[in-house]
Amino acid sequence: MYSLASDEKTSGVMIYTNSMLIRGDVVSKQSIRISVWLRSGGAPEYFHLLKAQVVHLDGHSIKTQGFPEMYLPTSLVIGFHLTPPAQDPVDYDETEMNRVMQPVALLVGSFIFTGSIRISTQVDLGTSITSARAVWLSLYDVDITNPLLTQMGRLKVPMVLVRSEQVSFGLNE
Repeated sequence: MYSLASDEKTSGVMIYTNSMLIRGDVVSKQSIRISVWLRSGGAPEYFHLLKAQVVHLDGHSIKTQGFPEMYLPTSLVIGFHLTPPAQDPVDYDETEMNRVMQPVALLVGSFIFTGSIRISTQVDLGTSITSARAVWLSLYDVDITNPLLTQMGRLKVPMVLVRSEQVSFGLNE
């Protein structure tokens, strides 16, 4: 089993790909703020996970698999968050002017993420997501469901990062 270096820590995370849900403990440097890690210059090419539990969602059947240690290419990730109840402070200034929370439903593989994204009051959602050109967007106050995994129920998380080019946005008003 992997032994942490003195400058490393583990954090419980949930990672979503087009065909898998992975839950495990990601290994990172102590100084990393996990919930915004993928937006930083220090984002990993591979997630190093300990005690990984993988749910394979191929559309025909659901299979689970466990690994004591796993390396997952970050390029496969389309959604990412700390495992509740862990959370970081929000990644924006709540007093910032000319911003609004836009309710949305995002299709993330077979998952539905219902929450809000923070956009300018001067533009609509389409303009905001196409002009921002951000690889990773934050979604706030999120309910996560999956019609294929009804036993999962509804998962509530304060913040999720999503790869904007691999999700579909639906307006919720």
